[in-house]
Amino acid sequence: MRDISLDKVNEIRERMLETVKTASLTHEQKVATMANHADSLLEVLDKPEGLDELLDADIDSQCICDLFEGHAPMRPRYIIPDYAKFMKEGSKFLQLDPPKDLYEALNSLLIFYRHVPSVTNFPVYVGQLDELLEPFVHDVDRDLAKKMIKLFFINMDRTILDSFSHANIGPKDTLAGRLILEVEAELEQAVPNITLKYDPEITSDEFALMGINTALHSAKPSFANHKMFTSEFGERYVIASCYNGLPLGGGAYTLSRLIIKNIAKRAKNIEDFKTNTLPYVMDIMARYMDERIKFEVEESGFFENNFLAKEGFIKRERFSAMFGMVGLAEAVNILLAKEGIEGRYGHSEVANKLAVEIMDTIDEFNKNHFNKYCEVSDCHFLLHAQVGIATDVNVSPGTRIPIGEEPEDLIEHLKHCKKFHKYFPSGTGDIFPIDLTVHKNHEYVLDIIKGAMKEDIRYLSFYSSDSDVIRITGYLVKKSEINKLEKGQSVLQDTTALGMGAKHNCKILERKVR
Repeated sequence: MRDISLDKVNEIRERMLETVKTASLTHEQKVATMANHADSLLEVLDKPEGLDELLDADIDSQCICDLFEGHAPMRPRYIIPDYAKFMKEGSKFLQLDPPKDLYEALNSLLIFYRHVPSVTNFPVYVGQLDELLEPFVHDVDRDLAKKMIKLFFINMDRTILDSFSHANIGPKDTLAGRLILEVEAELEQAVPNITLKYDPEITSDEFALMGINTALHSAKPSFANHKMFTSEFGERYVIASCYNGLPLGGGAYTLSRLIIKNIAKRAKNIEDFKTNTLPYVMDIMARYMDERIKFEVEESGFFENNFLAKEGFIKRERFSAMFGMVGLAEAVNILLAKEGIEGRYGHSEVANKLAVEIMDTIDEFNKNHFNKYCEVSDCHFLLHAQVGIATDVNVSPGTRIPIGEEPEDLIEHLKHCKKFHKYFPSGTGDIFPIDLTVHKNHEYVLDIIKGAMKEDIRYLSFYSSDSDVIRITGYLVKKSEINKLEKGQSVLQDTTALGMGAKHNCKILERKVR
């Protein structure tokens, strides 16, 4: 462990005191923040030369972001337990036998969630809930089953205090899946996020339409291209956190992101960007991620000591890492301006061609970088179109078209998405607010989903333009809760603060309504 300066120590002490005195944080939020302050006093990683300049710069010039994972990672960022194994075998550590009925199943899951750490200190994945509950819901009256599931979801919303927590349902039409959709349409709450795995050959139209109805009430579920994900991961995949495709029984050690916009600022021209500037930054970020992974695996003791690994709910060899990026749109526009070429990302052939060339460069780099602890993804990282963070200003998530510049024609917008979704097995997605005064029938949205999936669109999200629950980037927040926080009132969920930042900095309430 390396020494740090007294000035740095005193700076962190001041932040700690500010945290203690902050009126808008709950006690739990203060405790989590204080832990992050303590972590920032540690320096244990062998950082690549040149990293500090790219990582610690101001927001307008920062090229690499480590997404606040800490200086001494003590567990993987995203942990994806095999809940089906837990339901079948129980847990010795938690002193729980396999559940025998719906009462025990729901109680066991709630206990288990309390012991699944991830970067947020809450589980980012709560299970394929329709499959987990389906064996039990037929043994009780339907109304009772619905009431119990409703209480279960209320409990999650009030105790898992961020909406990076994610449940999966589908592609099969099940009673448990239907009850979940009914409950969420009624509750209209932010936690958990939900994805419906959609396959037109498996998913009934009736079930999909139920999902659409729920989405227009509560901004969830989103719709994942099941065929596309299974072609990359096999059947043992999940959607976690925002929209992250990850291996079941494993997860992701870490996620860092390239801020492509700011990397473009450093380049002399397009050629310099593709051959020098971008490869230089990617190399440093990849080696930094290697160091984080090495510490987690070789020094943290997590995989030796945590009951999730000891009892086989996760396996170290099913973990990979996520190589993220944001701001492709802005990077393309900056580079074209440097060359004096007219064109805007999402609106001209020259811009879109350059964007594809940039993604090909990133993809090729990733295919040639190896990490021995990422066996599940052939020793490569998983590319990820990162959703953005609250402090991003004029930086679009992943490969999205900037808010306010969306094409008038939704079909043209989807054709643009198609160019990029193929690069990102660990997640990308696009969001479409729907005006119910124009599109009163849910079949309209289903037609969009069917057409999009046929064209290899990976992931789609919809919500009603007048809904209280809205999708920020990949996570959900209530507009009413943002309003409370803006007035200086404390709120239950951590992600509300992120949503407030995105409202002010990323113009998320100004998305084009379809």
